[in-house]
Amino acid sequence: MSFACIDHHRHIRRGFPEVIYCPGKTIEQIIAIFTKLADKGGNVLATRAEPEVFEQLEKTGKFPEAKYDKAARTISYIQCPLEQAQSTLPIVTAGTADMPVAAEAKVTAEILGQPAEIISDIGVAGLHRVLGRAEQLQRANVIIVVAGMEGALASVVGGLVDCPVIAVPTSVGYGASLGGISALLTMLNSCASGVSVVNIDNGFSAAVTATMINRKIDAAAKTLDESN
Repeated sequence: MSFACIDHHRHIRRGFPEVIYCPGKTIEQIIAIFTKLADKGGNVLATRAEPEVFEQLEKTGKFPEAKYDKAARTISYIQCPLEQAQSTLPIVTAGTADMPVAAEAKVTAEILGQPAEIISDIGVAGLHRVLGRAEQLQRANVIIVVAGMEGALASVVGGLVDCPVIAVPTSVGYGASLGGISALLTMLNSCASGVSVVNIDNGFSAAVTATMINRKIDAAAKTLDESN
């Protein structure tokens, strides 16, 4: 294809295949790339996909098992289910308005073999809500925190747990939130150690990072069991 050079070896190098980022591509280009990836027998994920992309993909009749997640705006096509991670990944949102980004993270994690659970609407405006989940969060290997407005939830969670926290600023908020920049800066300036930050609304990247962390933990545990 003159418009795309597909990286079919990414799964070999990194443990997960190339993912289609839909914005900026025509529907025809997305379907052509989707088809090329699927022809290799692997799983396919398309992010930020509008409903009409999925409608046209369905019309090809080639991918009857493909699923569209309206909230996450993702198209997923699973041909070879991966070995499931041993732990569940908590994806925490400050508010219900942050759910689309959390949904993208959940779909991404699950197609990579990482079970995930969204814990919604426990932002700092009602601090008792996150404190009520503290025991559950403290059992995790890694946590994704999705928050807009001032983005303070990542620091609060980071101060309660002994695992890495991946913070995702969202573009949710009124004018002075500057489309997520306020939350981004708050998270970057977190006083809680162990909080790392991805780009605004980037649930996808947070999920990939969290999955890679859990895979390393699972691999180390397996090696230890075998040595014993």
